[in-house]
Amino acid sequence: MERNRRTVGQRPQTRPNSKYTEFNVTEPAELMAFLMKKMDGISRTRVKALLTNRVVLVNNNIQTQYNFALVPGMKVQISRSKNMHEFKHRMMKILYEDAYIIVVEKKEGLLSVATDRQKERTAQHVLNEYVKRQNRGNRVFVVHRLDRETSGIMMYARDEKTQHTLRDNWQEIVYDRRYVAIVDGEMEKDQGTVRSWLTDHTFYVSSSPVDDGGRLSITHYRTIKRANGYSLMELQLETGRKNQIRVHMQELGHPVLGDERYGCEVNPLDRLALHAFKLCFYHPVTGEKMEFETPYPSAFKSLMLKKQQ
Repeated sequence: MERNRRTVGQRPQTRPNSKYTEFNVTEPAELMAFLMKKMDGISRTRVKALLTNRVVLVNNNIQTQYNFALVPGMKVQISRSKNMHEFKHRMMKILYEDAYIIVVEKKEGLLSVATDRQKERTAQHVLNEYVKRQNRGNRVFVVHRLDRETSGIMMYARDEKTQHTLRDNWQEIVYDRRYVAIVDGEMEKDQGTVRSWLTDHTFYVSSSPVDDGGRLSITHYRTIKRANGYSLMELQLETGRKNQIRVHMQELGHPVLGDERYGCEVNPLDRLALHAFKLCFYHPVTGEKMEFETPYPSAFKSLMLKKQQ
C-alpha cells in the first residue's frame, strides 16, 4: 500500500491511454479542497462543473457531492471520457448519487426490483448496468420499493453495509416521505389519519382496524383540492407497508384513480394516480440531511383543472 502512495506535489498517476487521471488520498480532506489542491489553478466553478458532469469518481463510484469526506487510502479519478458516465433512460432519471447511495425518480410502469418472472426490465437492472460501466464489480442494493404503477422518488444502496444500515434503521433515518394522489370522489375531511393492521396475501393486502397479526400501518392525509368529482391528496407515511396508501384510501371510500385492485372503477389518466414526490432522510454514512422533491405530475394538475361537461 505504501509503495502506491505519493507525496504532495507529485504529478498524478497516469498510464498511457488511461481513461482516468488518478490521485491517491494520503490525508483527510473534503473533495472540493482536495481537487483544487491537486489540480493547480482549477477554480471552484470548474470543480463544481466536473462534479455536475459526473466525471469525478471516488473508489470507482461517481461522486457529485463537493464536500464528500475523503480518507487516506481512497482513490480519486477524473474521467477523460466525457460521455462515459452519462445516464439516459426514458423510464428513470438519477437525482443524486455518491459512493453509498443512488436516488432516482422512476416513471409508472417500471418495476423497482427484479422478480422471478421479470429480471431485466426493472429499475434495479437498469441501475446495475449503469454502475457496472464504472466498475464491473459494482451493483445496487434494494432498500425500499415503489409499486410498478406508482411513479416517484426512491433510493438504492451502493453496497451491502449501507443497505443494512438503511433497512435496519429506516424509521430513524427517513424523517419525511410523502406522496400525492388523486382519489375518486370528494373527500369529506380536510385532513386525518388512517391507522390499521395490514396483512400481505401476495396478490392483495387486507386491512383490519384491530391487531389481527398484521403490521401496524399509519397514513396521514391532507386534502389539497376537490374538483370534477375527484380529490387531490397529499399523503405522509408514518410506516411504509406494501400497498399501504392504496388500501387506506379504499378504506376511506375513496380509492386511488386507476386502482382496480382496490375498488376504483374509473381510470381517466390511464395510470395509477399515485406519485412519491418527496423523500427526506439523514445520509446513512455522513449523517447529512438529504431532501429530494419533484413537482406533482402535470397530468394530475390537468385533471384537477378540467371542468365537468
